[in-house]
Amino acid sequence: MPQLISLPKNRRFVAADLSITAWSVLEPYFEQLAAASLSTREQLEAWLAQRSELEAVIDEDQAWRYIRMTCDTTNSAYREAYQFFIGEIFPQLAPWDDRLNRQLLASEAIDSMSDPAFSLYRRRVEAAIRLYREENVPLQAQCKELESAYGAVIGAMSITHNGQELTLPQAAQLLKSADRNERQQVWQAMVNRRAQDQDKLDDLLSQLIALRHQIATQAGFASYTQYRFLELGRFDYTEADCLQFHDTIGRLVVPLKARFDADRAQELGLDQLRPWDVKAEAVGKSPLKPFADEAELIERSIGAFANIDPYFGDCLYSMQQMRHFDLSSRKGKAPGGYNYPLLESGAPFIFMNAAGSMEDLETMMHEGGHAVHSFLTKDLSLSAYKSLPSETAELASMSMELISMDQYPLFFATEAEQKRARYEQIQRAVSVLPWIATIDAFQHWLYANPQHTVAERRAQWQRLFSRFASPVVDWSSLEQYLPMQWQGQLHIFEVPFYYIEYGFAQLGALGVWKNYHENAAQALAAYKAGLSLGHTRTIPEVYAAAGVKFDFSEAYLAELLAFVNSQLNALRLEGPVS
Repeated sequence: MPQLISLPKNRRFVAADLSITAWSVLEPYFEQLAAASLSTREQLEAWLAQRSELEAVIDEDQAWRYIRMTCDTTNSAYREAYQFFIGEIFPQLAPWDDRLNRQLLASEAIDSMSDPAFSLYRRRVEAAIRLYREENVPLQAQCKELESAYGAVIGAMSITHNGQELTLPQAAQLLKSADRNERQQVWQAMVNRRAQDQDKLDDLLSQLIALRHQIATQAGFASYTQYRFLELGRFDYTEADCLQFHDTIGRLVVPLKARFDADRAQELGLDQLRPWDVKAEAVGKSPLKPFADEAELIERSIGAFANIDPYFGDCLYSMQQMRHFDLSSRKGKAPGGYNYPLLESGAPFIFMNAAGSMEDLETMMHEGGHAVHSFLTKDLSLSAYKSLPSETAELASMSMELISMDQYPLFFATEAEQKRARYEQIQRAVSVLPWIATIDAFQHWLYANPQHTVAERRAQWQRLFSRFASPVVDWSSLEQYLPMQWQGQLHIFEVPFYYIEYGFAQLGALGVWKNYHENAAQALAAYKAGLSLGHTRTIPEVYAAAGVKFDFSEAYLAELLAFVNSQLNALRLEGPVS
């Protein structure tokens, strides 16, 4: 039976009953920090603990405002509460953060703090000082308001099919139908609905690009790309590495994805796949349905995580008891899925738009991996150590997608379904890489050419789409829909440049899964050890502790793809999987 994880919430600096109703309730804490002496190591350590506690309180307050707003984008009170934070609190934080960062670096005791964790923290503080400009604060607040507007636009989208109103995630499940006419009707309805807001979303991105470029140039950077790489803490790889990774994916993975699509076309009896066929099931074959509703998804996921490691089950069980899940798709809910770390309380919140599909199970395992990571780092001494680089955060989540495949008997009744689910999951783990390359290459172009027109943007997207898309899928006569395919990718709007991490982490995850396949106990121990480091070590060091390499070279990808192919071939030898 899973157990509740103890999550004490003992404040020592911030008042226990603090409610952030105005900046005036926070300012005294910043003034107290600014007035503190940092002459000795003891003073500095106490100051760091106080600052960390204040940061956690503020971060969690913002988190809950965001969570409530995304759970119900139609609720004006939730949106106003979030906008209050963005408009009234957020602009006040940046100047104080800069002041406190400079105070920290000026401390007489700073050189006595020589442990690796603090050295990394100091590097990030130095980067923050380089990035900060007072004149950028209102621009950054504008960006946040525009970013939140994206969720409201997407969350309002729905179609009507057979007299029933469906959200787009719900409608997407019908793209698996064995009835090709139904698939085409649903796909057409979905793209037509997206097309209604195509210009609105193009304009939204244009505003964001202009603001982000201005922020970067005012901070002394030649491009937003350079600014954002430093802001994301990308100290362990470069822009050139990303571009090289795109080429590697094009050479090694696009042909493999094309092979998968050709197999599907053969299974469906089609000469050529159309966009509404790429997820289709053959006649007589029903889509995999691993759960009936949200409650069942949670219960089965708790069981799966507990079987992998009892502590993992305790993590999800604790979240269930705290009502830290909102998983079902519904109109008015923001798109996508996330695990939102709550830095003060320690137990994160999982949000997604489940409609009963295999992809939903994958999302749950993914976000559950993030949740476990949050719990494993909850006791680190500083909030900064719990604020994870996305490359290691995604290692946690994407590894969980793969090692949890052994738990499919909890979700599927027959061996045939379990094997089919494994086969499809392995394929998805590889097939996502070309899309990752497309999105990342698109973002590099967007910010290398910030003055581009919407027409130029659409043309560039089509070039990149053609570069990484499977040649097996036929888009003829549908080209008018291609220029808006990127608009469903929320990262472009809300967290720019945050996407290549999924590609790097997928290679790490394949390595974790390979290790797990060879020695489950040893691989799991390394996985937990790596994740428990949080942000106290470099990305390569965390990967090494997790038993894998932070390597995205062509040779390493080829090695991992050989393992993937061996697993797919083994499943084929066991009998039909499609």
